[in-house]
Amino acid sequence: MSARTTISGPATGVPATVTAATGRGVLPVPRPATVTVTARALGEGALSGDASATDAPATSSPATSSGTAPTTVEERWRQFFGWGPYVLLTLATLISAASNDAFGEQAHPAAMAVLVPATLVLLVWWSLRQRSLPDPAPGDRPACVAETSGDGLPLVAPVLIPGAPGTASVVYFVLRTALALALTWANPLFAVFACVGYFDTAHLLPPRPAVTRAGLLVVAFTLAGSQSGGLPPRSGIQWVLFGGLFVINASLAIGLSHLGTKEAEKAMALARTNSRLEQALAENAALQAQLLLQAREAGIADERRRLAAEIHDTIAQGLTGVIAQLQAVTATADPAVADVHLRRAAELARHSLGEARRSVHNLGPAALELDSLPVALEKTVAAWAERAGITARFTATGTELPLHDEIAATLLRITEEALANAERHSGAARAGVTLSYMGDEITLDVRDDGRGFDPAAVPPRTRAGGFGLGGMRARAERLAGALTVESEPGHGTAISARVPLAPQDGDGARDAV
Repeated sequence: MSARTTISGPATGVPATVTAATGRGVLPVPRPATVTVTARALGEGALSGDASATDAPATSSPATSSGTAPTTVEERWRQFFGWGPYVLLTLATLISAASNDAFGEQAHPAAMAVLVPATLVLLVWWSLRQRSLPDPAPGDRPACVAETSGDGLPLVAPVLIPGAPGTASVVYFVLRTALALALTWANPLFAVFACVGYFDTAHLLPPRPAVTRAGLLVVAFTLAGSQSGGLPPRSGIQWVLFGGLFVINASLAIGLSHLGTKEAEKAMALARTNSRLEQALAENAALQAQLLLQAREAGIADERRRLAAEIHDTIAQGLTGVIAQLQAVTATADPAVADVHLRRAAELARHSLGEARRSVHNLGPAALELDSLPVALEKTVAAWAERAGITARFTATGTELPLHDEIAATLLRITEEALANAERHSGAARAGVTLSYMGDEITLDVRDDGRGFDPAAVPPRTRAGGFGLGGMRARAERLAGALTVESEPGHGTAISARVPLAPQDGDGARDAV
């Protein structure tokens, strides 16, 4: 059996039934003026076009301030479909009995005496059958008919008549409509009861437009007979009146069916949009969580790289200097010379310890606390020349400008690393450091007259090795700068770092980039 979705229109309260196979509306029936759709696949509850209506029963609604639970529109319609036929049959019977003499020969009291109890028995049978249906498990939604949307999400609407549509509901509708027609034949005022077919035809019959329209036309036939003065028509004028009234009733049914179809299409489009929106929200939440995780991992990786570079440029180089000074102590027999090397070793150890603490706290180099970058570089070059025994000179060109702390720290660390490499590997006799302020960028050049090397043949960094050229290049690139190396075996080495110039009062080098 094909599935369907029953959705009511948002404006006029005239709903329609949309089949899963064709997506077309079959006919209008009075339904709550809301769109109630549940994205069951997401488990997020109902997506409703009207916040006042949900697909949950009234007993599951939160209690109001007076202690009573509010009744939903769907629950009101369930109550009407359950008790409405009894009320209309009782009202029609009372009116017909009171006005029986007014219809003369058209009234058939004997037929009414048989047909009314038969109709009541049918209504009782249908009510008992509905009550015999199993109750949903706690937490389950009411019985629903569903259609799968184009996105693969089920669109669910509440069923207002339990057990419908089905074989039993079709039998019930056919017998009730036949009895209503017979009662209206016996007394035209029983059309009060027959009009119930306008409300529940689309619920009781299968979701096929032809079947539903046939049921509504039978109801229209019954009401037209009552409106024309009773069945069967007894004169030519009455026949003409009956035909005109039947056309009017049928036209109204078809017109409302068309309106219901259009509203159902809009409601279905809204339901599918809601489903896609809910799915997009779920995907966005997952993406946001993924982005947060990636950002956290990137931050951890960046902090690891920072600490690794700081450790390499401070502790590692300091320990290397300490080892070199201690080796010099063991290599000399002169106590005065040994004492000089021991003092240098102690100073390097204290300096390295201070730099390590500053690196842990993400502070700038101690050399830049009181001095500008040119002064700090001049002192660094002088201390290195004295310790390494290599002639070195520092030069600054251009108009000096206050720099952002991160740029100054980066250039100082690059200088320290380049000089350390020259001391360990180049065998140079002279070295020079030049700091150039060049408008919108600043350039640092470190040169030596050592043995040089082939930059293309530099082996990759290993766990046992240092950061070296790769670490200096990474520092420059973090500030959107660049580092170039010019060297040739036997002709020394020149290292040049260029970074954008960010003033000290800016928002930071990274932000400026």
